[in-house]
Amino acid sequence: MHVYLIAGAAVWGLAGGLLLVPRPAHRLAVPAGEPWASACPAGHPIRGWLGPSRCPACTAPAYGPGTGTALACALACAALAQATGARPELAVWLLLAPLGVVLARVDLLVGRLPDVLTLPAFAGTASLLGLAALLPGHDGSWPRALLAALASGGFYFLMFVLNPAGLGFGDVKLAPTLGLALGWYGWPAVVAGTFAGLLLGALAGLVLVLSGRATRRTPYSYGPFMLLGALGGLLLAA
Repeated sequence: MHVYLIAGAAVWGLAGGLLLVPRPAHRLAVPAGEPWASACPAGHPIRGWLGPSRCPACTAPAYGPGTGTALACALACAALAQATGARPELAVWLLLAPLGVVLARVDLLVGRLPDVLTLPAFAGTASLLGLAALLPGHDGSWPRALLAALASGGFYFLMFVLNPAGLGFGDVKLAPTLGLALGWYGWPAVVAGTFAGLLLGALAGLVLVLSGRATRRTPYSYGPFMLLGALGGLLLAA
């Protein structure tokens, strides 16, 4: 049964990467204050938020993430299923995985994490984990998850105040959702996932500085490293 669970999660991740990620990642990848993109690079209108990353009205290259991103999403979902097993919270992690891919893609492209994703992500994750806590077989604590969300948000807000050039406020808004997920399994998971994100982000910044592509004060996308760190923390804790 566990093998089928992992296979099903991988199929979900692949389908999500091919159909749930491309259009939101393209439409939301605009500078702050600008309206969402409503056309493909060739100018043909894009309707809706679900579908592949290729415009059916033209032969232009795909406008969003392709097969590589879908495979990465499938791998993440399969790993989460393998680590979590048939517990109620797995459904929450599988829903968060495509959303995390969209957030990482948008942050890498335009250096922002849209409120339209980060704020509902927190509300949805808190609600779904609260529901999971009522079901038999869960392996976490909802009150602790809420406390961890508060602690994570406060920690990243303090970092933002101390160094606003190195951290965006979108990162502060993403932190409570990641704190919810990690805190579900305990404070060691919160520490591990948060530290992993900080370490990955610091290493990436160091590489950029040493390669001459940035200075110590150049802002860069930090959200993807927060997400990767949280994923690692979840896999270890689950």
